[in-house]
Amino acid sequence: SWEATDVELNQIVVEVEDLDQVILTSRTIENLLSRNHPEKDYEMIVPLEVLAQRRKTQQVFNIALVAIASISLLVGGIGIANIMLATVTERTREIGVRRALGAQRRHIIAQFLTETTTISILGGLVGIILGFGLVQILVIFTGWTAVITPVSILVALTISVAVGISSGIYPARRAAALDPISALRHQ
Repeated sequence: SWEATDVELNQIVVEVEDLDQVILTSRTIENLLSRNHPEKDYEMIVPLEVLAQRRKTQQVFNIALVAIASISLLVGGIGIANIMLATVTERTREIGVRRALGAQRRHIIAQFLTETTTISILGGLVGIILGFGLVQILVIFTGWTAVITPVSILVALTISVAVGISSGIYPARRAAALDPISALRHQ
């Protein structure tokens, strides 16, 4: 007499000795299961595939973060340029006085670029402090570990200053190009 018993398995874990055999082994097991379970009442999870999917998701996430950061930098740069253009307009008479007293165009450019650099350094420092604080809050609430390296802080500050300087070049050149006589007559 022949006797059969139904066995329900919840999970089967298969380990391979060599990492290169993972995909081949998973395909072999998949073929075996599909022949014996045509109703496909199982799910197969291959860690390498999950890892590859996670890497793709992380890559998309990184691209999105870079896009958001780029837009933020662009908006910040436009803000700095607008502030400096307004400053040029407000200080037209001062620029005329400086030019009349012998300041050359390069002196006016240096003055405005110094102001722009100062604004961007201060903004970068505020951003670093806020970023550090938000990371600490995230660590507290999620239990994740976070590493903030001096290099990342330096890169952030450098980018902030670069955006500030590049945004301040046009207003500085515009201020330096003012005619001293017209600038002195400006109300």
